[in-house]
Parts: sequence; C-alpha cells; structure tokens
Amino acid sequence: MTDGPLTLGAVAYDPKVVTIWEGFKSYLAERDMRVDFVLYSNYERQVDDLLDGRIDLAWNSPLAWVRAQRMARARGIQARSIVMRDSDRSLTSSILVRADDDATGVADLRGRRLGVGAVDSPQATLIPLRFLADAGLDPARDVDVVHHDLFAGKHGDHGTAERLCARALVEGTVDAACVLTGNDVAAVTEGVIADGSVRTLAVTSAYDHCNFTLVGDDRRDDAERFGTMLREMPLEDPEVRELCELEGLKQWEPGRTDGYEILERAVDMLGFYDAEGVITATGYRY
Repeated sequence: MTDGPLTLGAVAYDPKVVTIWEGFKSYLAERDMRVDFVLYSNYERQVDDLLDGRIDLAWNSPLAWVRAQRMARARGIQARSIVMRDSDRSLTSSILVRADDDATGVADLRGRRLGVGAVDSPQATLIPLRFLADAGLDPARDVDVVHHDLFAGKHGDHGTAERLCARALVEGTVDAACVLTGNDVAAVTEGVIADGSVRTLAVTSAYDHCNFTLVGDDRRDDAERFGTMLREMPLEDPEVRELCELEGLKQWEPGRTDGYEILERAVDMLGFYDAEGVITATGYRY
C-alpha cells in the first residue's frame, strides 16, 4: 500500500458535508484505513485536481464523472468508478405540468416554456433536454427553456434550483418543470408547492448518479480497499446508520459505468464538454 492517507475530494454543496466526511474519516481510521479529504466549491476544480494527482479519489457527480473519464482517456489512462451509493443507481427525471394542464405527452410542450434547473444539473437540465430531443423536440427551437441558475459548479447537488423550478410551474411562469423524480414529492413535503398541484407528464430513461472516481493505477489497491470497507459498513451500528442517512444511502454498492449513456449524449448535444473533457459550455461560470 502506498504511504500516506488516501486523499478524497468532495464538493461542499451543504454544511453537512463536513459532518459526513469527518465521520467516515474517523470510522475508517479506527479500522486502520487512513483517509483525508479536501472540500471544493465546484466539481470542475475537483476533477482538475484529480487528473493532476492532487487528490486520489473524487466523490464525483455524474457530470464530473463524464468529464474525468474524457480527460483520463485523452491522457491515455483509465478512469474507474470504485464505489457508489444504492441511491445513485437507476434514477430518473420527471417532467411536471400543472394538475389542470391538458398536455398528454411531450409533443404538447412544443412552443411552451420549459423550466429547468441549473445549467450544469444532470438531472434537472441536461438529461431532460436530451430526453426531449430523443422524443422529437429540439430544445433550442421547439421549447422556450427557462433556466434557474443557482450555485453553478455544484452540478445541481443542492436541489435549490429544482425547488424554484417547481414553484415557477405552480405560479405559472413556466408551463412544465424538470426535476429529479421524487423531488416533486419532497417539494410538497417541504411546503414549496401544494399537494396535488402538479402531475407527471413524462419520465426519462434510467441513469446513474454519483460515484467515487479513480484515475490511473497509483492508488488502485488503496482505493479498492476503501470501496470494500464502505460496502461492508454495518448499518446496524447507529453511528454508521446516521452517517449513511446524512449521505442519503442505505448501502454502498460497487461502482459501475454503464448508467451514464444518456448524460454522455446530452453533454455532446449541448456542447458542455468536448471529447477531451475541455469545458465548452457557453457562458458557464463556476
């Protein structure tokens, strides 16, 4: 095993991130697994540091995974998904309309205002726009896309933009809203929108979300051990369960890479990154 702690990168989209990773760090240290972590304000800087070796593993959004994979390929090295949460597997996004809207399918959104999340949100912007294109609507021509750009660089992790998007739908400033499936229920629970005020018009195909990304082989053994220890965390332990609930999971699962196809196509269609992971999105600031 390489000397020195395994250095993790994570984006600080919420104050609880500190609590989460301090807790995991202590848990692993008690089991002779030394890790440290670096917090970032945005995923783009995190991916840059991962590729340049300043961190060993990155807790990446799906969009950050796409960029890391492309940058690694351009450098002749491999990117690997080491571990992910059970809650990162097979997610979908929903296109919502008001409950009294007479739309029956995606085609009925032609010429209407489509609310999306932050410009860099996979679940509330990129994937839904690709889904519309696959259904025969050109997002640049057939709908009026209304962005809710907040906290750029965090790839929509905070969820605030989706709540604003749902509220805009209820208030009538947009005709449809794109959210991670389930966030509409959360918006009702949080009092952002009234129960029964919206309904689901369409649901995207399934995709995967975050993963711990490794590039190259220098710390592969350490990274694999890290992943194994996370997967073996005993959920019956109250402290472990509390940490996992904060991080939004019931079980850590092996990483996989076959759930990012629709996002890859969205990135290409919208020109977010080029084939080598260079940021090409017009006006993107983070």
